[in-house]
Amino acid sequence: MLLPILLCSAALAAEPAEPTAPQTGPRLLTAPPRPAAPGKPPRSAETDAAAYDRCMKLARDNPAGARDLAESWRARGGAHPAEHCQAVALIGLKQFKPAAARLEKLAEAMVSAPAPLRAGVLAQAGQAWLLAGDPGRAYADAGAALALHPDDPDLLLDRAEAAGSAGWFDKAVADLDRVLKLDPARADALVYRASAYRELGRLDAALADAEQALKLAPTSPPALLERGNIRRLKGDVDGARLDWLRIAALAPGSPADRAAKANLGHLDEPMITAPSAKPPGR
Repeated sequence: MLLPILLCSAALAAEPAEPTAPQTGPRLLTAPPRPAAPGKPPRSAETDAAAYDRCMKLARDNPAGARDLAESWRARGGAHPAEHCQAVALIGLKQFKPAAARLEKLAEAMVSAPAPLRAGVLAQAGQAWLLAGDPGRAYADAGAALALHPDDPDLLLDRAEAAGSAGWFDKAVADLDRVLKLDPARADALVYRASAYRELGRLDAALADAEQALKLAPTSPPALLERGNIRRLKGDVDGARLDWLRIAALAPGSPADRAAKANLGHLDEPMITAPSAKPPGR
């Protein structure tokens, strides 16, 4: 019987972000405000900054309210910041496809914005496509972001996640190699690469990355989950059990804990073949 090795939400065994608590990404206050109507005072940067902060906070706490606020703000000339807040609110409402499309359109419209800022918006679009279940578009948006802001480690991680979600584990490893060349102390990238190596059947390399990740972050539930996965595949049942049991003490109720408990429930079952896991995810 196949042993189902479960991950936090994808093969890179990282803690997934809550869709209802969207990442806010870069601040979009670079676009000049639209001209004021005749007889009205010009809009100030301070006013726009305060409106943006309020809208983005509301997007975290009350996405529906933020969507409505952003719509009215756009009608009053809120421009790019209002459009960004509206897209983030849609992510909070789990309307991932419309959010991704809006973010792509926004990045295209931000022709005068700094390249890193546009790259950040494209990265968010890619994250939204990934949540929508379209890793191909997520990979393309991450690639477009990297074209604007090359060698950014977080953008490389985004693209690696998308590649893994599409089953392109060699591409995921290539991007993770670049991340770790830029910063060898990125424990998250080591865990991600360990999972990608495991999917490719390169268990020795996978175990080496998981061990290194735990040297850097000894209490990381995703790293412990991944090392347990690899140990089980290599026949080290006792080692896998220890890793998975430790997660319960460190992060009870977390996605890693739920995955570890499911793995423990199957630990004594015979494993015929290596499991087919979902692709990398953060």
